[in-house]
Formats: sequence, C-alpha cells, structure tokens
Amino acid sequence: MEELLVQAVERMKDLGAKFCDARKQTVKSMQIQIVDGAVRALNTTRSGGVCFRSRSGGSWGYASCPNIDKADVMAAAEAAVRNSRGGTAEGKEELKGIVSVGKVRAEVGKHPDRVPLEDKLRLVLDLDKAQRVDGKIVNTNAMYLESVRSNEVVNALGTMVEWDEIRGRLIAQSIASDAERTEIFYKIVDGTKGFDMFEAVDVEEMGRATGGEAVKMLTAKKCPSGLLTCITDPSITGLLAHEVMGHASEADEVVKKRSFLTPVVGKKVASSQITMVDDGTFEGAHGRIPFDDEGTPSSRTVIIEKGVYKGYMHNLETATEMGARPTGNGRAESTSRRVFVRMTNTFFAPGEWELEEMIEGVKHGVLTDKMISGMEDPVGGGFEAKALRGFLIENGKVTDMLRGFSLTGKALDILKTTDAVGKKLRLDGGTCGKGVEDYVPVSSGGPYCRSKIILGGA
Repeated sequence: MEELLVQAVERMKDLGAKFCDARKQTVKSMQIQIVDGAVRALNTTRSGGVCFRSRSGGSWGYASCPNIDKADVMAAAEAAVRNSRGGTAEGKEELKGIVSVGKVRAEVGKHPDRVPLEDKLRLVLDLDKAQRVDGKIVNTNAMYLESVRSNEVVNALGTMVEWDEIRGRLIAQSIASDAERTEIFYKIVDGTKGFDMFEAVDVEEMGRATGGEAVKMLTAKKCPSGLLTCITDPSITGLLAHEVMGHASEADEVVKKRSFLTPVVGKKVASSQITMVDDGTFEGAHGRIPFDDEGTPSSRTVIIEKGVYKGYMHNLETATEMGARPTGNGRAESTSRRVFVRMTNTFFAPGEWELEEMIEGVKHGVLTDKMISGMEDPVGGGFEAKALRGFLIENGKVTDMLRGFSLTGKALDILKTTDAVGKKLRLDGGTCGKGVEDYVPVSSGGPYCRSKIILGGA
C-alpha cells in the first residue's frame, strides 16, 4: 500500500500541490456489555479508508475513498488538489515539519486478536456478577472495549511511516438505591498494554469494590459550598489540565484567537508547584501514539514549567504559521475527518507531597474522589466540573463522605493558589472531542493537588 500512497502524493505534487499527504487507516473494534447479568451488546466492527489532503494558499482540500483500488485512490488524490483551490483562506502553502521514515509496532505481551471471544466474555460476566454485593444494588454494568488501529502516512516532505495502536478499557459501574436516594460508582482499567493488563486485574475484587462503594454513597452528606481548600484527586486534577488548560493550549485555537492563553507565553500563570505536560510517548497510557496523523513523531511537550507558561501543542500547519516545531499533536478521528491540533496524554506533573501531609494542613476543606464531567472553555478560561463524590476534611482529618458536587472558578486563579502537589501520578483514559465531535483517544490526570476552589453541594 505504501507504494500506491507514494504514487498518489507524487501525482498531487505534479498537479501543483505545495504540500500534500496521504493517510490510510483501518480500525477493528469490539464492545461487550453486560447489564444485570445479561448480554446487552456484543459487537465487532471494522472500518477504514484512505484520505488525501492538499494545501493551496491557506486552504485545505480533502478527499477520501473507502478502498485501495488504484483508480479510486488516484481519483481521490486529484480531487483533493481541486478542492484545495476553491478556498479563500490565507496562509503558508509549504509546510515545514519533521521527516520520518519507518515502521513501529505496538509493544504488547498479548495481542487481543489472540484472545478467544469466550475469555473476553467470561471476564465481563465475572465483573458484572461480582458487583452484586448487597440487596441495595439495583443495577450492575460491565463493559469491555478494544480497538486495533493500523496507520500509514506518506507526505510531500518525505515522511513514510507505518504504525499500529492497540487500546482496551474495562469498566464496572454499579447503581445502588434505597427508599430515599440512588447513587452510582464506577471503576475503570484502561491503556495500550494489550490484553495482559486485564489478566492482571482481580475482577472479583474490582466488582465487589465498585458495588460496595455505591452502597456506601447512599449515606453521603451534602458538600459545603463556597471558596474552600480543595484537594483534587487525579481525575479532577486531570479535568482541569485537559478541559481548560489543555484545549486552550492547542495552537489552532491560538491562531484563531480563541484561547485565553494567547498572550501569556513566558509569563507566570500558576504557582511554582505547577508543571503541566502533554506527552504522546507516555508508556502504556490510553493516549499514547508513536506518530500523529500527519506522520510527526509524538513528543513530550512542556506547557507550564514551575508556574511559567512555555507554549503550545502544534500540528504542521500551526507550527509553520507560528515558527515553532511540530509537537506531534495533529490528530483526526478517522479518514473521513479533518486533522486538528489535539491532546494525547495531558497532565500536571507530580510534586513532592504525600497525600497525608496535604490533608494534615487543612483545617476545613474537601477531598474529591472521581469525576463525572467537565466543561471545555478555551476562550474564557473558566473551570467547571462535577465530582462523583468527596470527603470532608476537618482539622487535618478525613471525616464524612460527601455526595456529588460542582467545582467552579477561573483556571488560572485556581492554579495560582495551588500550594501542594502530590508525589503519585495517575492517568485516566477516554476520548476527547473537538467541540462536540471528532473524538480521539486520550488520557488526562496528575497527582493530588491542593488549591482554593469554589464548591457547590447538590
């Protein structure tokens, strides 16, 4: 296939494209869902195609085809060049980037293709069954997700790369209810380590813990409201890193003047405790990629270093426009979607504090535990998130469990108050949309962080 992609790129160059590329991708995925002991879904899908881009002025032309028939491939390549000439945007035609050549295979011990369906199904059935620990459990859910992506990229710079990405997720979710309330709790295992990471999980313990915590939450109290000292757990810490600071650090938002971080490079934006990174090379993480969808090698990009804002994530276009080095953050959901600047694994780096030390220094505050949702606000810099639950801290000790509550404030105001960052880093995997669509696999996280945040109890 690589030879045909090379021919297509040469054809686009012959037709006048100053920059062009060809990308082939196939995706095999599986979903197994068990609800209350019964199989709700058992799906396998396969999709893919070939996508071409051509740049004329500042305009992109896209075209794609679902197969690798030579006539169709060449016709789509020619269409991409024609499409690029219809735009009116201004910009640099010849993009600069990093030339890469080679093949990278996912480093996994057990490829999911070598695992019988029966073993996967048994894993999910056992996880669902283990959650039924109490009569107050009214609903149990268990889900297994896997994805195997094969990618090839050839571009006009001379890049010719091929790689694969293997991902998996195992999810347990329990719902408990009594005469007055209904509560939910979940646990997730995810990453890019192959089926091995699930074989290492004690699914009985994972299921029992999920169900048990859901029952405990029925007695949780209302969270106090106001500006309080808050120790955010890695999932809430990751929401702040991803939804506000991360999206606003995607350079295409900066070029469009839609980022509140546009004027702050080189300035102190947070306490010296804060370092923030996007790292596509993070071993085993859900957002790990050898190359982005433009063929640029993934990298570790420092966005904030000891409180000072250092710069943005780039694809080829924004790096050329801003005179920067591409960071390997040009990503697309599929061959039918365009390439945006997208995050990979985004997190606040660990610090020097033990969690116990952080708690001991709080007279009255809250410790969060797990997130439900967060809001993207790259324009205004506002932070809004919903925590699944938390714990009250009184005179340096953890006391009452708290039911779900909201966290709000301006991201930079919160980060300037951060006075303690924990030693242990944890990442949580998922998918991220650019706005409301174009989803790509990512992870976010960090350590426990102690800051001042506005809390609101439900």
